[in-house]
Amino acid sequence: MKKYVVFILSFSLLYIVFQVLSGMLLTALYTPDFSSINNNVSQEVVFGQTSIIPFLGTLLVATLAYFLSQKIFIASNK
Repeated sequence: MKKYVVFILSFSLLYIVFQVLSGMLLTALYTPDFSSINNNVSQEVVFGQTSIIPFLGTLLVATLAYFLSQKIFIASNK
């Protein structure tokens, strides 16, 4: 059980770091399309909604991968 907790914590940390770094890279490389801007530009900034469902789905897949790899490792040692 200790190996599983270490695996899930390290996987979660790597997932979050990857998400932050990819967001920074996408933001740095973004080029806005000025051709579609009209004269009456709104100055309001709208941020998207966030959801924890993709993260939970990824944790579920990681859990299944961990237990499947443990089962295959035990089967190969017999």
